[in-house]
Amino acid sequence: MTTTARPGSSAVTSPHSIELPVVPVGALLDGAARRFGDRPALVHHDDVLTYRGLWAEACGIAHALVARGIRPGDVVALHLPNRLAWPIAYHGILLAGATVALASPALPRELLDAQLADAGAVAVVSLDPSLENVITTDGRRLDLPVEEHDTPPWTDLDPAVALAHLAYTGGTTGRSKGVELTHANVVANVLQYVATSAGAVPAPDVQGGVTVEQTSPPEEHPVRLGEAVSLAVAPWFHAMGTNGLTIGLVTGTTAVVQDRFDPAAYLADVERHRATTLSGAPAMYHALLAHPDAATRDLSSVRTVTSGASPMAVAQAERIAALMPGAVVVEGYGLTEATMGLCISPSERSATRRIGTVGLPVANTELVLLPVETGRPGDEPVALGERGEIWARGPQVMQRYHDRPDETAAGLVDGWLRTGDIGILGEDGYLSVVDRAKDMLLYKGYNVFPRELEELLAARPEVAAAAVVGLPDDAVGELPTAAVVLAPGTTGTAGLEALAAAVNAAVRPYERLRRIYTVDALPVSAAGKVLKGDLRETLLAAPDGPAWTDGAS
Repeated sequence: MTTTARPGSSAVTSPHSIELPVVPVGALLDGAARRFGDRPALVHHDDVLTYRGLWAEACGIAHALVARGIRPGDVVALHLPNRLAWPIAYHGILLAGATVALASPALPRELLDAQLADAGAVAVVSLDPSLENVITTDGRRLDLPVEEHDTPPWTDLDPAVALAHLAYTGGTTGRSKGVELTHANVVANVLQYVATSAGAVPAPDVQGGVTVEQTSPPEEHPVRLGEAVSLAVAPWFHAMGTNGLTIGLVTGTTAVVQDRFDPAAYLADVERHRATTLSGAPAMYHALLAHPDAATRDLSSVRTVTSGASPMAVAQAERIAALMPGAVVVEGYGLTEATMGLCISPSERSATRRIGTVGLPVANTELVLLPVETGRPGDEPVALGERGEIWARGPQVMQRYHDRPDETAAGLVDGWLRTGDIGILGEDGYLSVVDRAKDMLLYKGYNVFPRELEELLAARPEVAAAAVVGLPDDAVGELPTAAVVLAPGTTGTAGLEALAAAVNAAVRPYERLRRIYTVDALPVSAAGKVLKGDLRETLLAAPDGPAWTDGAS
């Protein structure tokens, strides 16, 4: 496997190229239903939904929505936790020709109302009966007059134009933006990830559905199509959850739905269901590694551990590999504006994986690293090994931000997506995501990147989790400040001076930590990202100040 890279510069093209069918998202479920039939697609407690059953129920919901007046191009919001009603409603909305507006069930009512208004939703599927134009559900059945159907009501959508998702960005640093994604965007990203994660290529069937064929041999991908078992804990409203659900359907995976993330219950279900695939964010893996059951449960069935949503510390990846030696640890990278993902580590057993990187661009994708803040497509990329802002181009890149032309113009330039992330590209084409451009802080005029300090903190045995932010200071601009969760068994703050000394000895003088706070937990979003804005506000309001401070600053 080789990458196409410009010698000496940070530009890389995926080593894979696949033929992408021009079909709506429903074609993926259609093909999976015919191929996997009565295999369980989703399991929630004692309720089993087969592939054929999911297709039939989704078609029924699609016809019921049309009978209610929903037409192609309408927006229907999906405001549910992970329950069996979610995939039924999701595919039903798409099969009706409508667009799914993905809404977090944890949104405060004021923010939810604003998001629904921004989306222009004509209806919302929700557990909350007080919402306007609501279609209620008990989590399994939707309150709609449903008749049996085995075909969708609309089959003539243009996948390159018709919107499948109106997906909202995380909003961790400001107001969420609606990201417009077509059926072609979603289908492309699903098949791009299947190509890497399962060693499979698209294979349209004669009846209009799309399935995939595994070209990789069993010694490279021992879990074959129709054999995998995963635990569905990533929230389905999030890009990683939505597309992860469809990737699982295309590969014939049985997803065991978790009501909520509980480390003990999760570890028990890995053992009980002989899960082959774990997928989540670093915050989830931190909780699993810290739980005492991790050392006693039989986790030998796990063959792949995938992490996304935010960068994983190298020390954490090493601990996962030690706990589940039969699994490959795969880190991916993406964002809502790229449907879900841009990069992933190779999953073949014989492949080289570099812990601390997010691997290579997925099929049909290009990346270029340009000077931070000032670079634009067409400019000379930064040199290999140098930090640069990541720009991406591929069939999964969004169409635009919903009703935000100025922000669209800033984020999409000549077909290239400006990610706002800072990365380093190696000679092998592997990408390391080192920070968010917006997380970079300025100390005495120097750029300080928190990720490097966070890696050093995470590698220390007395630290369970850590995040670094800049706190305002009139004299120096921003003080590099750490918030740390102490490891179990670590008491008091007497060792913080030694911790600071060890970290600061490994970085440049201007990058040194100036303050350390101890916290019980880091604030994270539903997708597992550390909410650095919230953390900064909490530290600024801390009544007792830092547990350790560098008097010199």
